[in-house]
Amino acid sequence: MLQIDDLHAYYGQSHVLQGVCLEVAPGEVVALLGRNGSGRSTTAKAIMGLVDWRGSLYWRGQSLAGLAPHDIAQRSIGYVPESRDVFAALTVQQNLLLGQKSRRKACRWSLDDMYQLFPQLAQRQHTKAGVLSGGEQQMLTLCRTLMGDPDLMVIDEPTEGLAPQLVVLVGQFLHTLRQRGVSVLLVEQKLTIALQVADRVALMGQGRVVFTGTPEQLRARSDLRQEWLQV
Repeated sequence: MLQIDDLHAYYGQSHVLQGVCLEVAPGEVVALLGRNGSGRSTTAKAIMGLVDWRGSLYWRGQSLAGLAPHDIAQRSIGYVPESRDVFAALTVQQNLLLGQKSRRKACRWSLDDMYQLFPQLAQRQHTKAGVLSGGEQQMLTLCRTLMGDPDLMVIDEPTEGLAPQLVVLVGQFLHTLRQRGVSVLLVEQKLTIALQVADRVALMGQGRVVFTGTPEQLRARSDLRQEWLQV
């Protein structure tokens, strides 16, 4: 479904991605792990056309080279940035409705689905998004992207700064995506949740993928965890 090969990206003179190779199969959850600065978020941004890159990046056999972010989104790829961008002046419900790509096409997801996934949003549906807590804004960003009915969601650090009970809800959200056949590329620092929800993990270090395998295989490699994850 998503195929990345020899992907390179730069910030000025800094060579951030140095030949990333990665793939996500239909219905698969792949966790992209690594320390800050390893290139995980830049990989996500490259997929969405938000940074210049060179190499090969294919979605369903078609190259994403040269496409604008909105064109990539129209190809059924959803993106949840780490910044938790919401439309502050609009209500929760209005934000969710804006996430819909087209009202002519039947969608797998409804407003009721979003409120079942995160009941707190149902209680706040008529509240302006700008006054929500950080955790509520994260819920809203996840659900607004899902309202676009993507076949792949690229999710960057969804549990960053969240209270433990909200981390549990995000984990349940990710399990629901897998059950409903949505592929996920999950950029995550919390090893516990990543290993719980992922079918495969890809470990990044110094701008490249240094390991891919199952969560069980990574659990068995304390040497890799110590070299590329532990501070």
